[in-house]
Amino acid sequence: MSGVTAPFGFFDPLGLTPESNEELLLFREAELAHGRVAMVGALGFLVQEQFHPLFADVGGPAIRQLDVILQTPNGLSAGTVMLFGIFFSEWARAKIGWMEPEVEMRTLRPNYLPGDLGFDPLGFKPKDEAGLMTMQTKELNNGRLAMLACAGIVA
Repeated sequence: MSGVTAPFGFFDPLGLTPESNEELLLFREAELAHGRVAMVGALGFLVQEQFHPLFADVGGPAIRQLDVILQTPNGLSAGTVMLFGIFFSEWARAKIGWMEPEVEMRTLRPNYLPGDLGFDPLGFKPKDEAGLMTMQTKELNNGRLAMLACAGIVA
């Protein structure tokens, strides 16, 4: 499985890895989703302090900027657009990868590979199995690092 890398190999010191393959795929889906959000979040924390052209008059620490922006009329509009964007992207992700709740609860589709939403406009997804495994491992490791980075930045 992708994500098993040196020097740790298969790293699960607390024994949290589920026994069933279906449950393991749910964990992998969650890890990918949170890793992707953390990568964007870590970049946002680092860049947003100095570069925010849409709301140039807002300054201060990045962690407080959204609060200040949402107190302005344009900020409320931007927040609403952002909320709808997140809602529709999550809705589309659920339609692609998850079974309908009335059919089966908390289950991925049988032919769905966690994280593969079919969105690759630049054609980065490798065609061969070994290249795909390498790219998936890189994405997982970068996501794991970004989750730790976000936790460190917030702390």
